[in-house]
Amino acid sequence: MHGAGLLGIVIHPSAVIDPKAHLADGVEIGPFAVIGADVSIGRGTQVGPHAIIRGPSTIGEDNRIFQFASLGEVPQDKKFAGEETCLVIGDRNVVRECATIHRGTIQDRGETRIGSDNLFMAYTHVAHDCVIGNHVIMANAASLGGHVLVEDWAILGGFTIVHQFCRIGAHCFSAMGSVVSKDIPPFVTVGGHPATPRGINTEGLRRRGFDAGVIQAIRRVYRLLYMSNLKLDEAVTEIRELARGQDQNSGAEWLIAIADFVAASSRSIIR
Repeated sequence: MHGAGLLGIVIHPSAVIDPKAHLADGVEIGPFAVIGADVSIGRGTQVGPHAIIRGPSTIGEDNRIFQFASLGEVPQDKKFAGEETCLVIGDRNVVRECATIHRGTIQDRGETRIGSDNLFMAYTHVAHDCVIGNHVIMANAASLGGHVLVEDWAILGGFTIVHQFCRIGAHCFSAMGSVVSKDIPPFVTVGGHPATPRGINTEGLRRRGFDAGVIQAIRRVYRLLYMSNLKLDEAVTEIRELARGQDQNSGAEWLIAIADFVAASSRSIIR
């Protein structure tokens, strides 16, 4: 259901809304915005001037989509032949000016999925079939190739470029201009072209309330991965042994998560 003023919906007269779009109570659509067929927009979401949302796309509640953003457009993939794929976005995300987020492809899961409480700054790009968790920040012009997984609380600095099929671990950080072609384990800071490990994201962990003992345990894991001359499978074994010697209050679950991430890596990790 949509219409100017209906159920608290505010639509500028110049906006173009397809009759097959569904707008919930409290949605605001700005001047010259275009909302396509099979687009569902949740309660309280604001869509700015000249923004375009193509369907099938589902946008959750209380998102803010700024001017000239493009969401749900067809993938930049030459294999795409018009199949019905989708974009799914959660709640309370901020999508800034000229950001682009594309739908999925049938060669993968058929959808691009975005969690909640994320910030996509100006000119960021999320390609087809990406999966992004919660509380992620992509700074200006950071870009993801297709099929990239970004876990919770990751921060990608401005102009970071991530190769397709890479995995970005939880709470990691990439410096401005990083070129990422392999997986980044959780908590690791990287930088450079190509990106190389630079330590753990200590400041980010402190800001999020990680105990000093847990941070110290994560630092020990970093040393095993990057400063011990162990092979990856040997480092994973050592990390699991370290986790068994920790109680839950000392970060055992996080150490296991790092070991599982590294063990599951198909592209190998930045090292």
